Amino acid sequence: MITFRDIQIHFGSFHAVKNLNLSINEGEFFTFLGPSGCGKTTILRSLVGFIAPSGGSILLNGRDITHVPIEKRGIGMVFQSYALFPTMNVYENIAFGMRVKKASKDEMDRDVREIARKVDLTDDQLFKKVSELSGGQQQRVAIARALVLKPAILALDEPLSNLDAKLRVQLRNELKLLQKQFGITTIYVTHDQEEALTLSDRIAVFNNGNVEQVGTPQEVYDRSQTEFVCNFIGDINRIAPELILGSSLRERIAPGKTAYIRNEKVSLLPLSGPDVIHLQGTVADREFYGLYSKYVLQVAGGGLLKTIEKESGLDQRKVGDAVDIFIRSGDILQY
Repeated sequence: MITFRDIQIHFGSFHAVKNLNLSINEGEFFTFLGPSGCGKTTILRSLVGFIAPSGGSILLNGRDITHVPIEKRGIGMVFQSYALFPTMNVYENIAFGMRVKKASKDEMDRDVREIARKVDLTDDQLFKKVSELSGGQQQRVAIARALVLKPAILALDEPLSNLDAKLRVQLRNELKLLQKQFGITTIYVTHDQEEALTLSDRIAVFNNGNVEQVGTPQEVYDRSQTEFVCNFIGDINRIAPELILGSSLRERIAPGKTAYIRNEKVSLLPLSGPDVIHLQGTVADREFYGLYSKYVLQVAGGGLLKTIEKESGLDQRKVGDAVDIFIRSGDILQY
């Protein structure tokens, strides 16, 4: 288990991390999620040893590693830029750490080839310069170089951000499979909400050096604890005050609260149950995405609501159509 206890990190008068208390379980895929400059990479680098905390301690299975040298922490790091050696071939890049540790030639050759196979690098690719590889292949080399040392923890700092969208999705899936295969504790830093939701066992959402919420992807998405998390994760509707006052929503939303509902929880099909709220409106806009359409609805009484509807080809709404709108009061988030 990794434990951050009262961690503070200051750069002069700037408090990058204010007072972090967080535990990460062994074998967990744990993601630090947040916008640029929120402190997530700073925390990761303090765990690896590149940054010394201004206060507090970092524990690994109860052992204080706050001031332990980088090479003695047993943590593998994959950087955003991959940080590969351009003058070396793939084999030499992967073997670099083993050579520094003075592993025998036979052991090094066995382990390099084994880890290369596990990340889908061919024997032919092993002896190419890294500059001859695609971005996705270079990313696999960076992961292999970290894993060949059999670290207790793998730290990844936005490793997919330099790739195109299709390759990001492909390698995201491969990363999760690799993590399960090795059973290695993995800490992943990203600003991409989709990556965080699809990869993680748990997520810590960072904002201005603080953790706003820690939870499973579903907890963070469906039961956002703060208004920042609610707005940062996924697409969401802010329910206009005039809509609340002009409908039965006023009986379900506490006075003075700001209310939100996720787009996909606004339905154009009837819902059943005692907490269903029925509204009426018209289609103000529609965007077609193939499998689904996104609608903007002008609600009677004032305000707009966005929704996502799966396309069946049977019941397509057009701009100007009158629609019935259904939401459950239990899906409304209030702050």
